[in-house]
Amino acid sequence: MGALGQKIIAAAAGILFVLLAVATAGAQDYTQQVPGTSRNQAMMDALNQAASNPFATDEDEELADTTKKERKVRKPLESYFFDDSLRQEGSFAWNVDMYRNKVTRAVIDTLTTGFQITYPFLINGIGDEHQGPLGGASVPLSYFDRPNYENFNFGQAYDTYNLFPDRALFFNVKRPLTIFTYLTAGQKQKAEENFGITHAQNISPSTGFNLDYKSRGTRGVWNWQKMRAKNLSLAASHTGKKYSVHAGYIYNTIQNNENGGIWDVEGFKNPEEQVEQPNVVRTNLNDAYNLIKDNTFYVTQSYGVPLRKLTEDDFSIADQSSIFFGHAFQYSRWHRVYTDTRAQSLIDENTSSTLPQGERPSFYEDWFYSTTTRDSIAEILVSNRLFVQIQPFDRDGIIGTIDAGVGMDNHIYYQFTPDAFLQGPANVKKTGYYAYGSLEGKFRQYLSWGGDVKYPPTGYRSGDLKLGADLSLSAFIKGKPLTLSGRFSHDRRSPSYWSERYFSNHFAWSNSFNKENETRIEASFTMPWAGFELSAYQSVVNNKIYYLAHDGTIDPVQATESVSVTGVYLRKDFRLGGFHFNHRVMTQWSSSQEIIPVPLASAYVSYFFEFNIVRNVLRAQFGFDGRYNTKWYAYGWDPSSANFYVQDPDKREKVGDYPMIDIFLNAKWKRMRILLKLEHFNDDMFGTRNYFSVPTYPQNKRVFKLGFSWSFYD
Repeated sequence: MGALGQKIIAAAAGILFVLLAVATAGAQDYTQQVPGTSRNQAMMDALNQAASNPFATDEDEELADTTKKERKVRKPLESYFFDDSLRQEGSFAWNVDMYRNKVTRAVIDTLTTGFQITYPFLINGIGDEHQGPLGGASVPLSYFDRPNYENFNFGQAYDTYNLFPDRALFFNVKRPLTIFTYLTAGQKQKAEENFGITHAQNISPSTGFNLDYKSRGTRGVWNWQKMRAKNLSLAASHTGKKYSVHAGYIYNTIQNNENGGIWDVEGFKNPEEQVEQPNVVRTNLNDAYNLIKDNTFYVTQSYGVPLRKLTEDDFSIADQSSIFFGHAFQYSRWHRVYTDTRAQSLIDENTSSTLPQGERPSFYEDWFYSTTTRDSIAEILVSNRLFVQIQPFDRDGIIGTIDAGVGMDNHIYYQFTPDAFLQGPANVKKTGYYAYGSLEGKFRQYLSWGGDVKYPPTGYRSGDLKLGADLSLSAFIKGKPLTLSGRFSHDRRSPSYWSERYFSNHFAWSNSFNKENETRIEASFTMPWAGFELSAYQSVVNNKIYYLAHDGTIDPVQATESVSVTGVYLRKDFRLGGFHFNHRVMTQWSSSQEIIPVPLASAYVSYFFEFNIVRNVLRAQFGFDGRYNTKWYAYGWDPSSANFYVQDPDKREKVGDYPMIDIFLNAKWKRMRILLKLEHFNDDMFGTRNYFSVPTYPQNKRVFKLGFSWSFYD
């Protein structure tokens, strides 16, 4: 790491140290407070004590002070971020916005319903197209949920695991909170393991810290398929009456063996073939390996200046005219290494055994610099932002906040190129400048609205544009909300650096692409109390950049035609006594499946019966989950470039039209959630093994899974 990186890390560490020092300084007042006693209640206690002894003298009070510790008033949580109802909760969590002075409420996952969904890429909506095992790459089946990374797009396929500053959780807890989770499945030598621990603790009502660690992966269901995704988040926050700061460190890593899929797909689908030991099924690659690492330091802080003098009656400045001044900083370093050898990537070693090893056909057609691959790239982002937020009246008023900011991003890209043989490796540096702003407000619980814009006038990615606007209207029937909401967005974006310039042992390209343009309209109608949601989406994309397999290679290409994608999503949950019938269904149309492929229909259902085993002690849910999507030309997966690609139009194959059924038993015993699950229950029951989500990558066979998640509040 260079001198610049060391200085940045030292600065970030210094900020964290100062934050913790400030937090510790305030710890004494908090730890000596009377638990559960508010400021008003403490005053009432003092008045009652005086009334009970009207003849008390100053001497009596002095004697009392010498034999009794002074009771200090508990300082309340006065942050303008949180309303009264949220302050009263025992514990709550949120995410921070790195562009403006705002936080968003997040869910602390302690619910029984949905606990059986153990793969993160299957939690939201209708789920993802995925490699199969935990820790593998995936891409959402819904086009409208697919990520589009501006930076380090090699990590995009692992988006479901990646942590970023705006995804990191911050907590406010009245008592220390610890959540410990462990799930396992399969035999020991190829077991799947899902481990996680979260700990949150407050030093004062406004200051706290937390740790969140997850390790998810498998030892290898199929041959050479060991995968592991690890994430660590260390975070600290102070949300005071005027000053707030959020700071943290994030570590992401992906460690995956890449087998390139199975070699004999048609033979595998044949129900007469025995597949008793999945790890002996022949695969295309037998020593390929992907390693992706990320280290991120970040801090965002703001200070509020009320526009009138506060009085003792002003509990918070959330309802006072104020101006907030803020700064955000982020340092991220992504690093990726891919390795393989030609000797372990033969397509058919039997029919090619008479040829010299160097002439036998292999999984990759090109080996540019060696029969042993070690491709290494790195990307560094150093971001600084200054922003101001104007709160004209009430933070929850019709004009709640007006935000504006400027930012500077420094990018450093490293990769090995043929020039490095003569000149040595060189870094490519780019600097971008941008301005952004937003408006938002609400009218009671009936209306909320917002708008945002981001524009870089000069430097790297100059001319890009992000526009957005949203509106939400609510009505109430007997106190139950019905909400109609909509959003418009327009995104003009520069191509990613790696889609234009890349050199590796198997692929090399040098492109000059135009900017992509996408306009999207979304509308939804929800009735949360009825478990109902209906959403419609429409997107038009020009100059779409995508990865395409053709002529034995994979390259990024740019579409010359506009592509329109339409989607309709429906969620409806029914309940009849203890029976639950939950449904998520989506249908999509793409004007060009050769550019943006989508399945016509996808569905997820969860049917279960909920009942008490021991009343008020042990409650359980027993039922099954089902997933299905129609046949479609799904994306292929390339290990070397770590990207999903559109299949070669001359060789493409459809996957899908296969239901995946799981049987599960969820239970909650006091604060512990327990899971027993038979995954892929219908394996080998339908006369076919066509359970491919990604071409050549079969999903897991039938396996028994068990685990628990235990929450501690002390």
